[in-house]
Amino acid sequence: MAFAFAGASAVPAQAPSLAMLDRLEKGSWQLRERGKPDVVKTFCLGDARRMIQIYHPRSGCSRYIIEDAPKSVTVHYTCPGAGHGRTSIRAETNRLVQIDTQGIAEGRPFSQAIEARRVGACTAAN
Repeated sequence: MAFAFAGASAVPAQAPSLAMLDRLEKGSWQLRERGKPDVVKTFCLGDARRMIQIYHPRSGCSRYIIEDAPKSVTVHYTCPGAGHGRTSIRAETNRLVQIDTQGIAEGRPFSQAIEARRVGACTAAN
């Protein structure tokens, strides 16, 4: 399954900061569907907010922050004309997170449990 990543979208100034995501190490990250050995996607992570909208590669989506805790965040987002989703990201360390995401993309439901792990420095390939 291919993943696309959306850029960070604007969040109102009074909204929580999602600081847990800022503590994640930048670099090359791999995503695997939880419980499966195959790497689904490898990408160079600069802004961890990209992990919120795995199935919606748009930056024009609105976001509503449900939880902004020291070790976890939950965000509901809506992308006009493309669908919506709800993503929870729980940090085990600043190099390993668990992502649970579900919603509607391109008229079809999705639900996936993903483990994302930092594997090194970014390379030209990712």
